[in-house]
Amino acid sequence: MPSEIKRLFDFPYYQLETYNLSKAFTTKYNGKWQSVSTKEYIEQANAISRGLLRLGIKPDDKIALISTNNRTEWNVCDIGILQVGAQNVPIYPTISKEDYEYVLNHSGCVYCFVSDVEVLEKINQIKSKTNLKDVFTFDDIEGERSWKEVLNLGKDKSNQDEVEFRKSAVTPDTLATIIYTSGTTGRPKGVMLTHKNIVSNVISSEKRVPFEYGKERSLSFLPICHIFERMILYLYQYCGVSVYFAESIDQLSANAQEIKPNVMTAVPRLYEKIYDRIYAKGAELSGIKKKLFFWAIELGLKYKPYKANGWWYEKQLSIARKLIFSKWQAALGGELKLMVSGSAPLQPRLARMFAAAGMPVMEGYGLTETSPVISVNDQRNGGFRIKTVGKVINGVEVKIAESGEILVKGPNIMVGYYKDPEKTAKVLKDGYFHTGDKGEICEDGFLRITGRTKEMFKTSGGKYVIPTLLEGKLKQSRFIEQVMVIGEGEKMPAALIQPNFKFVREWAKRHQILLGDNTSITDNKKVIERIQEEVDECNTNFGKWERIKRFELTPDEWSIDGGHLTPTMKMKRKIIKGIYNNLYEKIYRP
Repeated sequence: MPSEIKRLFDFPYYQLETYNLSKAFTTKYNGKWQSVSTKEYIEQANAISRGLLRLGIKPDDKIALISTNNRTEWNVCDIGILQVGAQNVPIYPTISKEDYEYVLNHSGCVYCFVSDVEVLEKINQIKSKTNLKDVFTFDDIEGERSWKEVLNLGKDKSNQDEVEFRKSAVTPDTLATIIYTSGTTGRPKGVMLTHKNIVSNVISSEKRVPFEYGKERSLSFLPICHIFERMILYLYQYCGVSVYFAESIDQLSANAQEIKPNVMTAVPRLYEKIYDRIYAKGAELSGIKKKLFFWAIELGLKYKPYKANGWWYEKQLSIARKLIFSKWQAALGGELKLMVSGSAPLQPRLARMFAAAGMPVMEGYGLTETSPVISVNDQRNGGFRIKTVGKVINGVEVKIAESGEILVKGPNIMVGYYKDPEKTAKVLKDGYFHTGDKGEICEDGFLRITGRTKEMFKTSGGKYVIPTLLEGKLKQSRFIEQVMVIGEGEKMPAALIQPNFKFVREWAKRHQILLGDNTSITDNKKVIERIQEEVDECNTNFGKWERIKRFELTPDEWSIDGGHLTPTMKMKRKIIKGIYNNLYEKIYRP
């Protein structure tokens, strides 16, 4: 019988006993894929543990991990840190050096592992203002200390007994990690998660994934510093899934064609981008090929699970899959059986299209504070329903407050925010975590998200508006890349819209409209009129008080680096409003 899993570092040992993979993790270095087996993974993690002990690491010390891309080294260091009773503090690589300074000081990190020169440069600018004793790099960088130094420190196995002693002292209730949420407003909060929090979530989530254990390949590219992808990587270890790390988002399709993954996870924005690229290529076709492409698209948008559309629809769908959708599958390796989506609402049209194409996206729901999964769809046994986030996983309890807020209780709920009892007390009440999301549970147990309690606002006329509903509808337009609905305390709802500049240029070319830079697009009368049509179409789905009366187009692309978006692609509403205050004033005080 394999060992019982109670702590996060039990997962690799379970994998060794159960599957003993020859390719546990695979990363591409200098154009070549390099793998480590389960055995090598554990040996390296133990070497890191021994090296950390020789560096003087004590139980409850904090060690930061910052990596631009997911890679084998991150996972090795993660297990190495946890085995000695220390805590892993993962940090988003894209945040500012000021935020690095805040997180490192607030958490009290004593060492830091970074991936590359770009991250190192930011760390070096603020290192003297922190308690960091040293920084180790995954890439070989001249004049800098390499993570291999820690590995080499641990080559001597004479202190392995001390590692085993430290491991035995770690209980399920021991703090494993502090994850700083990339809040849309204010300073990030440090979410404290124990071994039990995450282990329980992995084991409960495993029942919702149709893996062929020990034989599947996954492609990992979402930031591992986010609890969603991190939990998924522990889940892959538990299920014997070989993990391949994509080089970057831009290389996603090329990497997928190389490794032919069976499963991958993403946030909705990435699924939107994949779909938009496919759609754009279809629009470039001509003649019968173009007609067939758009026939398949129209068919896909009508998709319903479990053959609910009847035999004639299914017959047409089988033809569309053979002629059109098989090419979609080929673009992602041709063997993709499952995609999982989390972090933000998935547009129903995307759920329908990818399922029709034979690559179903199982949408789930959770937060960093819930380790993260609360509910998730599962194609098996009627457990997949579009426009929902699936059924609540085993061991987790959900109830809906009178206000409509989703409240959650279970072994996956965080112990609190680090050094912040006041904020902890605001969200943990009577044993329930208050998510800040509004939702409803359908009669047959599916959970549906209906909005955010904090994002809902009231106009000066006293009417409530849920901006996320309007934004979700507007983002279905190919003309609109990003949109933020505004109007709190104002006389009417309005919107700040970032056009899909690439698509708008293609549209303008077809209509013989001359355009230059982005500003020429946002100032163009015909572009504004065309986007007004999209807004008008959206408005037909909402009450008069909710409808967007005015909008302004932003001339730059919203990005993480530009400060518009969090690392998980969520809008920083307060910051966006500040960046475009001139447009805000133009709308409300012309």
